[in-house]
Amino acid sequence: MSKAGNLINWFYHEFGLASLHATGRNAYLIILARTCRMFAYGTNSLILAIFFSALGVSDHQIGLFMTLTLVGDVILGTLLSLVADRIGRRRVLMGGSMLMITSGVVFATFENFWILLFGAVVGVISITGGDFGPFRSIEESVLSQLTTPATRSDVLAWHVSTPLIGSSIGSEVSGRILHWLQSKDGWSEVDSYHALFGIYAAMGFVNLALVSLLTDACELQQSDNTYTQIPQGENEIRDSQGHNTPEPIDAPAEKSNLLVKAWTWFSNQLAKISRPTRSTMYKLWFLLAIDSLADGMVPYSLTNYYLDINFHPSKSTLGDVTSASYFLGAIGATLAGPLAKKIGLVNTMVFTHIPSSAAVLVFSLPPYFWMAAALLLLRAALNSMDQAPRTALIAAVVKPEERTAVMGITSTVRTLAAMTGPTVTGILASNEHFWIAFIAAGVCRLVYDFGLYGLFINMKLDQHGTAPMEQVPSNQVEPRVFDEEMELESIFDSDISSIDGSEISSKIDSPVGLKPPSHVEQSRVRSRSPHRATEDS
Repeated sequence: MSKAGNLINWFYHEFGLASLHATGRNAYLIILARTCRMFAYGTNSLILAIFFSALGVSDHQIGLFMTLTLVGDVILGTLLSLVADRIGRRRVLMGGSMLMITSGVVFATFENFWILLFGAVVGVISITGGDFGPFRSIEESVLSQLTTPATRSDVLAWHVSTPLIGSSIGSEVSGRILHWLQSKDGWSEVDSYHALFGIYAAMGFVNLALVSLLTDACELQQSDNTYTQIPQGENEIRDSQGHNTPEPIDAPAEKSNLLVKAWTWFSNQLAKISRPTRSTMYKLWFLLAIDSLADGMVPYSLTNYYLDINFHPSKSTLGDVTSASYFLGAIGATLAGPLAKKIGLVNTMVFTHIPSSAAVLVFSLPPYFWMAAALLLLRAALNSMDQAPRTALIAAVVKPEERTAVMGITSTVRTLAAMTGPTVTGILASNEHFWIAFIAAGVCRLVYDFGLYGLFINMKLDQHGTAPMEQVPSNQVEPRVFDEEMELESIFDSDISSIDGSEISSKIDSPVGLKPPSHVEQSRVRSRSPHRATEDS
C-alpha cells in the first residue's frame, strides 16, 4: 500500500498536478476552455481543405483562403492582445468566443467561397488545427501571472497537453460522424461537413460559458507604486500648479493616413517593452518566424488533404490517424515539463523538435499510406514538446506588465510568417508539386532548431520575484530543485521584490541631495535633471 501511495505521490508532483492544484480554479477553467476549443479545431483540421475541394474550389484558391484567414488572425490577434490589459482580459476572451460562434454559423450555413472567406477573416477559424487568434497569448499571460517560477512550466505544459487530447477526440469523433452521416440517405458529402461546423459553433458557446466564470485574479494586477516626476524648471513648476496651456492641435496631423496611424500606434506599443526584453525577443521572433513559415506550408489540414488525394483513405481512417496524432502530441506535451526539469528549457525545445522536423522533411517520400501515417504520428508526437518550454522561456524574460503584449506580438509574428505558407503550397499543389512543400518545410524547421540551440543554449537566466494571484500554503506543493535554466530566470532587472502578492519592482534610484516630498512617500520618484540623466547613463 505504501508503495502505491509513494507512486501516486511521485506522479502527482512529478507531472505537475500539484502545481496545477496550487494555481487554483482559474487555471482549470482556462485549460478546460482551451480543450473544448481545440476539440472544435480538431474537426477543422480534418475537413477544412477537403470541404473546399468538395465545393469545387481549386487548390490555388484553397491556399489563398488559408493565407487570407491567417491575415485576419494577425490583425485580430494583435489588436486584441495589445488592448486586453486595458479593456479587460476576460472581456477580450468572451469577444473571441462570440467571433468563434459567428464563424461556425457561417460555415454551417453557406457554401459561397467569398462569404466563407469573410466569415473566416472577421471571425475565428483554425486553418492549421492550432490555436491562432486572440485566445492563446492572453491565456498564457494569465497563467504566467497566476503561477510562480516553480509551478509555471508544469501549468503551461498542462495548458498544451490537455487541449491536444481535445483535438484528438475532436478528430476521432468528426471522422466517425462523417462516415455515419454520409452513409445515410439524403445526406451529401457537403451536408455532413456543414454538420461538423455546427459542432464548431456549439463549442464556441461552451468556451464563452467557461470564460465567463473566470475571476478578477485573471486581470492585470496594477502596482500601487506610481511614478512622480519632480518639476525642474520654472515652466514645469507653473504647469504642475495647474497653469497648463493646451497645446494646439495640428490639423494636418489629424488627417494623416490611417495606415501610418496604425503603424505609429503599434510602434508605441512595442516601445513600451523594455530594451533588454526586445533584444532577446528579436532573436526568438526571427527563429519563430522561420518555424511558423514551415508550419504554414504543411498544416494538419493540408497534410490530411495530401493523404486524401494521394492514398484515398476513408474519412474514418483519416480521422483515426489524425486523432492518434493529436493524442500522441498530448502525451509528448505532458512529458515536456518533467523532461525540461532534467535537461533544461532550450535542450527540451531543440532535441524533441529535431526528429519531428526530420519526419516532415521525408513525409512525401513513402509510397504507402501506412508509412506516411507513421511519419505523421512521429511528427505529431514530438511537435508540441517545445510549446510549454517556449512559453515558460518567454514568460521568464519579460516583466509581468509586458507579458500580454509580448506574447501577443509573438503570436502575431508567428501568424504573419505562417500566412504565406498555404498560398505557396496551393501553387505547388496546383502544379503537381505538392511534395516540395514538405521538403521546404522540413528544412526551415531544422534551421529553427539549430538556430535556437546556437543562440540560446548559453543564455543565463535571472529569476523574477513572482507571486501568484491565488496560492495555497506552500507545504502543499513539494519543493523542487531546478537547474539554472529551469528556474525561468530573465536577463534583466534582477532587483525584484514581491509585495502583497503582486510583482512590483522595488528598485528606487534617487539623485544625490534630492528627497521626495512627504506626500508622495508611497510613490517612486523620477527626476529628469541632467545630473540624474548622467548617473543613469
